[in-house]
Amino acid sequence: MATYRNCFSTIKRKVEISKAFYGPSPPPIPAHRPERVHYLMKTILLLTASNLFMTVAWYGHLKFKFLEGKSLFFIILISWSIAFFEYCLMVPANRLGYLSGEFSGYQLKIIQEAITLGIFMVFAWWVLKEKLTWNYAVSFALIMAAVYFATAFRPISHDGH
Repeated sequence: MATYRNCFSTIKRKVEISKAFYGPSPPPIPAHRPERVHYLMKTILLLTASNLFMTVAWYGHLKFKFLEGKSLFFIILISWSIAFFEYCLMVPANRLGYLSGEFSGYQLKIIQEAITLGIFMVFAWWVLKEKLTWNYAVSFALIMAAVYFATAFRPISHDGH
């Protein structure tokens, strides 16, 4: 029994240290308040913008003419330069979505993956000139179903209670 008490006191101490370092997270906003839509939309828009940069960083070099004949090291540097802007948008999106209480970590990741695939579908069609086949369409529909199941139900709070 004493071991459990020690474990809980250690966890409580770590939570207190974390709150002191990061500050308290803002309370969740009631569903009927307009600020909630602001957090939701801002998070989704930041995730979308960050994924535009990510897709270009990861796949743009496959078709960009100015990179033809360049060394792999140079191409990696160019991709990292583009990816920097992805991080500048992704980190605030995740912090805003999570710390506002609107999304759990799981929800943010699943939403981000769905946005990534949606952007990639457009990129593959427009830039890579690839067609969307039935199996890719079904795969995307299943991922969208995952987004629904991840966000349609309120998760357990961030601290696991």
